[in-house]
Amino acid sequence: MAIRDFFKSKQKGDKQIDETTPYYRIGGEEKVRELANRFYDVMENDTYAAELLSIHPQPLDRIRHVFFLYLSLWLGGPDIYQQEFGHPRLRARHLPFTVSPALKEQWMYCMRKAMMTTVSDVALAQKLLQALDQLAEHMINTK
Repeated sequence: MAIRDFFKSKQKGDKQIDETTPYYRIGGEEKVRELANRFYDVMENDTYAAELLSIHPQPLDRIRHVFFLYLSLWLGGPDIYQQEFGHPRLRARHLPFTVSPALKEQWMYCMRKAMMTTVSDVALAQKLLQALDQLAEHMINTK
């Protein structure tokens, strides 16, 4: 589910006011980059996410950057991800990997920890986590 389904942007004529998107509400580029990096910091340092970490290419530098670009796009910020990589097609991009409910839970664990230490607006963080949980659920391709 797209984040736009959770947040109704103010309209001015036919144009969306960018400052109302979650990207800007959490603090723009700096905070989105911090969120992406914190997510991978948790994954690297918390043994609960060891299985999730094991399926990621090492070192994590490139994937951190790609995730930052994706989060920026998903949160309503710049669409550099789409310009560089095309449509996200997340399910198709994850099909080569076995994504179990346990891996989804590890992913959400890392994201919850990252979100709650990065996003100061708790209500916004909870809405984002709800949307991400639905997105992560869609990535599951095995039992």
